[in-house]
Amino acid sequence: MTKKRDSSKVQAEPRPKRGLRVQLPANLLLFPAILVTFVLGALVSPTFLTPANIVQNIGSSSAPLALLSLGVMLIMLTANFDLSLQSTIGFAPMVAALLMTPVSFGGTGLELNPYLGLVLALVIGAAISAFNGFLVVKIGLNGFMVTLAMLIVVSGLTLGFSNGQTLSPLPKPFTYLGNEQWAGIPVSVWLVGFLALILGGFLRFHRAGRAIYAIGGNLNAARASGIRVDAIRLGVYVVGGALAALAGVVTSGITSAVTASQGNNTIFSAFAAVVIGGVSLNGGKGTVLGVLMGVLLLGSITNVLTLAQVSSFWIDACYGVVILLALLVGRIGGKENA
Repeated sequence: MTKKRDSSKVQAEPRPKRGLRVQLPANLLLFPAILVTFVLGALVSPTFLTPANIVQNIGSSSAPLALLSLGVMLIMLTANFDLSLQSTIGFAPMVAALLMTPVSFGGTGLELNPYLGLVLALVIGAAISAFNGFLVVKIGLNGFMVTLAMLIVVSGLTLGFSNGQTLSPLPKPFTYLGNEQWAGIPVSVWLVGFLALILGGFLRFHRAGRAIYAIGGNLNAARASGIRVDAIRLGVYVVGGALAALAGVVTSGITSAVTASQGNNTIFSAFAAVVIGGVSLNGGKGTVLGVLMGVLLLGSITNVLTLAQVSSFWIDACYGVVILLALLVGRIGGKENA
C-alpha cells in the first residue's frame, strides 16, 4: 500500500518572480555599453581607436572626473552625499594659486612654495567636507540642504577671492600631476590607477572599509555591532573632500590655470558615473571598478561626440539618457541602484 501524502506538510515550492531578470556580475554590466561606444567611435572617426586618443584624450580628460567620482562613491556608500564637492574643485586650487602667484599675475604676492600650495589645497578640500560631515553627522542637519548651501557659499567665495578672473600661469610643481607623463601615459592616469587600487583594497580587505558597507546597509545594525559609525561617516567626508581638491589640482594642471568657474556642473557627471557604475543611492553597495567603468563610459561618449563635432551643449543631455538606460539595465540585471 502506498502511503498518502499529508498535503498540510508539503511545503509549497517558491514560484519564480515574474519579469525579466538576468543575473549578471554587476561590474560586467557596463562592458556591452563601452564596447558599443568604442564601435561607434571607430565608425565616427578613424582616430578614435588610436592609442594617443584613448590614453591622452580620454584618459587624461577623465582623470579629474574619476578622482571626484571616487570621493562621491565613498560618501554614497554610507548613504550620504556631498554636493559641495563640485565647488571644492575650483575653490581649493584657487586659494592655493592666489598664495603662490605674484601680484603681476593676479596673486597675493606671497609666492607660497608650490608643494605647500598643493598640500594646502588638499587640506582645504578635506576641511570643507569635514565641516559638512560635522553638520550632518553630529548636528543631524539634512545632508542635501547642508551641502547645497555649502556649494553656494564656496562657489561665491571662489568668485569673490578671484574677482571672477583666471589665474595663470601656475608654478610647474603645482601643474605636474595634470601636465606631465610617465612612459607615455599621463601622470594623472597613473594617479587614478594607484588611488583606485589603494581604495579598492581598503574597502575589500580592511575592517574600516567593510564597516563603510555595513553602515550604508543598515546604520542601526552597524551601530549595535560596535562599529564607530560617526567616526567613519566623518572620515569618508574628509577623504571625499580631499579627492575633490585633488581633482581640482589635476584640472588646473591640465589647463595650466585656475578659472573662477572651474568645476561647474561636474558633480552631475560624477553622480552619473557613480550611479551607472553600480553604486546604490541607498548606500551599502558599489565597487571602485564599477565607478571607473562608469567614468570610462562617460569619457568615451564625450570623446565620440567631440570627434563627431556635436555641440558640447548636447553632452549633458546624453549623460541623462545614459543614466536612465543604466537604471533600466540595472533593473534587468538585478541591481538596485535606486
